[in-house]
Amino acid sequence: MAVVKANAYGHGAIETSRTLIRHGVTRLAVFSTEEGVTLRQAGITVPIVVLGPIFHEQFGDLFAHQLTPVVSDPSMVPTLAQAAASRATPYPIHLKIETGMGRLGLTQDELKTLFNSHQFPSSLQLEGLMTHLADADGSNPDATEQQISRFNEAAKIVLENGFRVPLVHVSNSGGAVRFRSTHFSLVRPGIMLYGYHTLPGTVEAPGLRPVLSLKTCVAQLRTIQPGETVSYNRTFTAKRLTRIAVLPIGYAGGLSRHLSNRGSVLIRGRRAPIAGLVCMDMILADITAIPGVIVGDEVVLIGQQENEHITARDIAEWTGTISYEVLCAISPQIPRIYHSS
Repeated sequence: MAVVKANAYGHGAIETSRTLIRHGVTRLAVFSTEEGVTLRQAGITVPIVVLGPIFHEQFGDLFAHQLTPVVSDPSMVPTLAQAAASRATPYPIHLKIETGMGRLGLTQDELKTLFNSHQFPSSLQLEGLMTHLADADGSNPDATEQQISRFNEAAKIVLENGFRVPLVHVSNSGGAVRFRSTHFSLVRPGIMLYGYHTLPGTVEAPGLRPVLSLKTCVAQLRTIQPGETVSYNRTFTAKRLTRIAVLPIGYAGGLSRHLSNRGSVLIRGRRAPIAGLVCMDMILADITAIPGVIVGDEVVLIGQQENEHITARDIAEWTGTISYEVLCAISPQIPRIYHSS
């Protein structure tokens, strides 16, 4: 079950979903009802599971677009059941169990109350049972093993009450690689679909290649004298005769302001440091050491150019975050161009 939430981690949910389906993926997962509706309106017909919380106001869209909700709060069970009561067949849902993430999910006691008192409504079909691993990419596996144990206890409660759940899923990307006991009937890869991982160095990572490149081009060139400054608040001062390339992308496009005077871009196969503060729609690069740059030259912010490359992980290290955030931050307004392989 491929996770395509957050605009497929910045890659574009519709085209990414279509590509995954062409390659044999038969289920998708999103965070919100709105994300699911967007995929349905694009003609995507495979089952779509909504991982995030659901609210009464969303039931109409949920039913109309045949989206499968994950129920994580016990109060939603009777509310959803009542809304589904008029339907010809039971409506499929997945139940989420809280095993140690400390976010969404039914506790063991809430699960026991739901099943031991025979309160599970007939208008709903328990299609799936799930949890989410909090530390599958951590250096110590103990916490994850505890979560697996708690989930197995929860699954036993469900089975002992006569329910046979066809779709059981626990593993995120890290869990799928490290903990085979969590594979069950589905796994939910997210970040690894896009070529990145956060596994510790002690774990052998699968061979991954980043899917996305982020590119712009040189909009203008200027030469500044020693002592002159560029960008807001004059945080970059030239120490020599300096060539500056103006690039039309900034924090509105998804480049963190923490890249100001830090990090690089690729121009003509070489790294050019970012000079001055990142602006809303522009950044500046010091190209003094790169001869021959002209207006219109391709600039790579994420990706490869000749023998050099910059990854989302590199940007994450420069800005003190993770590759997930770097990718998800790329504005939906940035055009996506897809290349078939």
